[in-house]
Amino acid sequence: MGWLTILPQLVAIGIVLWRKEVILALLAAIFTSELLLLIDASTVSPAMAPLETIERIVNVFSSADSTRVLMFSLIIGCLIAYLRHSGGVTALVDLLINKGITKTKRQAGLMSFLIGIVLFVESNLSVITAGIVSRGLFDKFGMSRERLAYVIDSTSAPVCILLLINGWGAVVLANLNANGLENPEATLIGTIFYNFYAWIALAIVFYTIWFDKVHGPLKECEARKQQQIEKDPAPEFPGSKARFMIVPLISLIGLIFVFMYWTGNGAIRSGDGSKSILYATIISCIVAYVMMLSSGRFSHIRLVEIGFEGMNELLQLVTIVLLSLALGASLKVLGTGAFVAGIAGENLPMILIVPMLFLASSIMAFTTGTSWGTFALMIPIGVPLIQMLGLPPAFVISAILGGGVFGDHCSPISDTTMISSVASGCSLLDHVRTQLPYALLGGGLTFIVYIIAGIIVI
Repeated sequence: MGWLTILPQLVAIGIVLWRKEVILALLAAIFTSELLLLIDASTVSPAMAPLETIERIVNVFSSADSTRVLMFSLIIGCLIAYLRHSGGVTALVDLLINKGITKTKRQAGLMSFLIGIVLFVESNLSVITAGIVSRGLFDKFGMSRERLAYVIDSTSAPVCILLLINGWGAVVLANLNANGLENPEATLIGTIFYNFYAWIALAIVFYTIWFDKVHGPLKECEARKQQQIEKDPAPEFPGSKARFMIVPLISLIGLIFVFMYWTGNGAIRSGDGSKSILYATIISCIVAYVMMLSSGRFSHIRLVEIGFEGMNELLQLVTIVLLSLALGASLKVLGTGAFVAGIAGENLPMILIVPMLFLASSIMAFTTGTSWGTFALMIPIGVPLIQMLGLPPAFVISAILGGGVFGDHCSPISDTTMISSVASGCSLLDHVRTQLPYALLGGGLTFIVYIIAGIIVI
């Protein structure tokens, strides 16, 4: 359907800008996509679009992976509530400060940054761990939750796409093999140097941490956080111990590795991320529940209440995840990704092919909310360009990978964006709004660097 395939995204963006309402925007986008599909089919009345919209949402649950993501998005709220009410968060913050590990804003930010680097094996693991550990520290030093969301989101995916000994690497390698690229392993290693967006994004995050500089909407959030602290100090939980946070957190991290190893039949990078994270989160909730119950400070009834209160806090975000998954499925049928991908290969000068591949991947990831889906659609376009035009393989593939991450950082329907807002405890729309200027700066610089590199490399 040509340019009409991007109409659902335009509708969504327009509603977000007009009403500042993500759920309504997603519903409208799904409806628009389903309406276009019915018009294109010409066999079913367009009047059926509302019912088809409902069915598209219902069909999300036909996918086991999607259902696990939704379950995890709820249960992580229970875990976060347990860690908060147990007093473990406050106790760990006090411990880190008293031990001299985090005595300044810079040290608190660097801890989040380093966690994202160390836990490169899985982006969601990195985001969740850094978010949970750093929430209290950012509160203690008067830094906003939006700032935390930016740090963990803009660290996790760039690191995962650079250090490819993980699920990201497995997905990219499988796509390269499937499309007949020679020496895919060497190409994958070569992308590390050429993945300019990942390096620039990490450099910008490091700059904000080291120099304690924030700009744009994020600066407004920081000022609002200071006013909130003066008006309403954070609640204290006397008599608690850091172990109430440390033990469940170690359980979460350790069990994710165990289940990744188990589901991957002995190979961690081949493991099932959705299963591993769901299983580990449920067991970590049980660990936190048992510890709190055995402390004598909480009854079973109170713990159940706390758990459901935590899940209720995330109900709106889980709804957004559900609608995002439905929209992604609808857009796949509509052919949005294939259309956007096709734009990149039309009548371009040699020097602009790689920059335009980066731009096309960015647009696709932004509109579909998935980096991995972008890789699956763009690599089949990139490999023939490598083979027919003799372009450097690592140079071409790196632009596709970096563009996928850049678009993901800008997208309000990206799963990583959503999980970052959950882990940090800020609203999704605020996270997208505050991260966008930094991502756009990184993406703009990357586009220019690819043009300059193209003059040298091609």
